[in-house]
Amino acid sequence: MEHTTILLILAGCFGLFMAWGIGANDVANAMATSVGSKALTLKQAVIVAAIFEFAGAFLAGGQVTSTIRKGIIDANLLSGSPEILVYGMLAALLAAGLWLLIATRYGLPVSTTHSIVGAIVGFAAVGIGIEAVNWGKVSSIATSWVISPLLAGGLAYLLFRSVQKLILNTNKPMENAKRYVPIYIFLTGTMISLITMFKGLKHVGLDLSKNECYSISLFVGIFCAIIGDILIRNIKFKKEKNMGNLFLNVENVFGVLMIFSACAMAFAHGSNDVANAVGPVAAIVSIVSSGGEIAQKSLMPIWILLLGSVGIVTGLLMYGYKVIATVGSRITQLTPSRGFCCNLAAAITVVLASGIGIPISTTHTLVGAVLGVGFARGISALNLRIVGSIFLSWIITLPAGGIMAIVFFYFLLGIF
Repeated sequence: MEHTTILLILAGCFGLFMAWGIGANDVANAMATSVGSKALTLKQAVIVAAIFEFAGAFLAGGQVTSTIRKGIIDANLLSGSPEILVYGMLAALLAAGLWLLIATRYGLPVSTTHSIVGAIVGFAAVGIGIEAVNWGKVSSIATSWVISPLLAGGLAYLLFRSVQKLILNTNKPMENAKRYVPIYIFLTGTMISLITMFKGLKHVGLDLSKNECYSISLFVGIFCAIIGDILIRNIKFKKEKNMGNLFLNVENVFGVLMIFSACAMAFAHGSNDVANAVGPVAAIVSIVSSGGEIAQKSLMPIWILLLGSVGIVTGLLMYGYKVIATVGSRITQLTPSRGFCCNLAAAITVVLASGIGIPISTTHTLVGAVLGVGFARGISALNLRIVGSIFLSWIITLPAGGIMAIVFFYFLLGIF
């Protein structure tokens, strides 16, 4: 293949741009509940996210990534003209990155997975042919848009209802918080551990059986619950002169939980979503460096993972505050107890979906969970205008990614 150096430099730049967009848009909404509920300040959330997203992306982000992203296109149709696939992947990265930048500019949380899927479908349908797209796969992704927010919303609703019934709406909320919160911590530790086992560690080459995953996760859950219990006993509570202080104390207990779940959400997100940026880059690098051979699996060089991890953290630091504001405070008012229910519901949904093998969007899941918690307090607790604009941006994501990818694809074809 000719122009190898230029193509590799472009792949690096576009991959970094896409990872930057993931950081600015997607990571921000993983952290939004913690900031919105005031469990963490914006500065603390950015530090936590930077550490755990980087760790998740770098340690568990995939040594071997399936080159052709999630089996959306049939690459065998391109064995004669590998350069088409290279231009297509470059166009897809640029298109998805640009769409994320536009959405973030308006503070709209959109799905990075759907942005890159839309972009790849767009270039494949036009550049290779409609038959090259695995439409069955695309339709299952589209179905997950509806299922994941509904599932997470329903779970968050039930979780928050249980918190109200067991703790907030009782005569002795403080005593009940100390009694029941370790159980919620156990649930959180177990779920997050399962996400890491199922989604993160399969890349590292630790082939654990399902039973091993479950038993390790249960152990992690019990360990977290014990630590949480010790932390709660050491919280300095304000004297309960009035109900306000009483509820403040209860929310402080949940604040401990929020920090647990924020770290975990960031790790799980980093390990899962860095692939949206580095997958296409690995595909390009593998084709270019093998002289045009299209492999179904390609090794993930460390520098690409590092590129993705750095891009994600930079995007969050530079521009993440916009989406954090939308999800954290503009949909509904969050407190630590509500924010915790959102995070746990989102985590459970991600675990269930990975178990069944549905490609899922962290964004849709988390926004669905925030809606569920708002709904548990009555429809008036939701800002329906913001909700409407978020839904609209979700619908536009696939076609927007696709159309931009087609434009960039022809542009790259023209240049080279």
